[in-house]
Amino acid sequence: MDNSNEITHDFSPFFKVYKDGRIERSLVLDDLPAGRDPETGVLSKDVVISPDSGVKARIFIPEIVGSDQKLPLLVHYHGGGFCVGSAFHILTKNVLAPIVSQGNVIAISIDYRLAPEHLLPIAYNDSWDGLEWIAGHSNGLGPEPWLNNHVDFGKVFLTGESAGANIAHYLAVQVGANGWAGLKLAGVIIVHPFFGYKKVDEMHKYLCPTSSGGDDDPRLNPAVDPNLSKMGCEKALVCVAEKDFLRDRGEAYYKTLATSGWPGKVEFYETKGEDHCFNAFKQCGETDALNKKVVDFVTVE
Repeated sequence: MDNSNEITHDFSPFFKVYKDGRIERSLVLDDLPAGRDPETGVLSKDVVISPDSGVKARIFIPEIVGSDQKLPLLVHYHGGGFCVGSAFHILTKNVLAPIVSQGNVIAISIDYRLAPEHLLPIAYNDSWDGLEWIAGHSNGLGPEPWLNNHVDFGKVFLTGESAGANIAHYLAVQVGANGWAGLKLAGVIIVHPFFGYKKVDEMHKYLCPTSSGGDDDPRLNPAVDPNLSKMGCEKALVCVAEKDFLRDRGEAYYKTLATSGWPGKVEFYETKGEDHCFNAFKQCGETDALNKKVVDFVTVE
């Protein structure tokens, strides 16, 4: 009897795993080509981070940037539970293009490899590799002219939504704990973060076999991370949405960071009446309040 169609793991709406090893994804979006965004005028191009791993990234730059302008840089990691999403599809464009346009900043979204084909911590490793690749431009001699010519490497911010916010936080801690010479990490912007649940997260256990899926994992619960107070930036912005099922974990993260002994400044911002990652699914005019908060955080000294 052929039982290859038997489902061994059902993590809907993300993916299902069959007995023969097949993975069926439920959430698949087509990528958008790079170029000029007609809504905001933002320009984008794709770059290769690592020929060996195949990791790429998309850079977003404001149309009005001049040849002598040095702008803040947002290093972005997309959401999607570590198993869906892309730096190249419309949801990432919806998040970043309005901020790039309104704030006159540059953004680069790192397209880390997805689980379960690439089990965690590969997503974290790829994201770190992307940060190192970016830092290689701080002397003006990197492979990408947009970064060489237009980035103020004294004003680099890590950001992400949901799982991407988790990655941004984790890398900021690693920068502080391990030292960093390539660039100055000015801050982190943590949007609707995924930091697990009080109960064991079975999908995360599957995606990361070295994790318990529970609160003893510092990647899921920063409160148990002995390096939290070393986070390598001067300020943090934690954004939550009132109707988000992860809202309370986001607020708990804010309170934990504020009392951790980390010497930086942390702000808390809540969007009333909205749900998880609403900014990725709405038109830019409907996300102006959140975008303004992020722009002010990045551009106001």
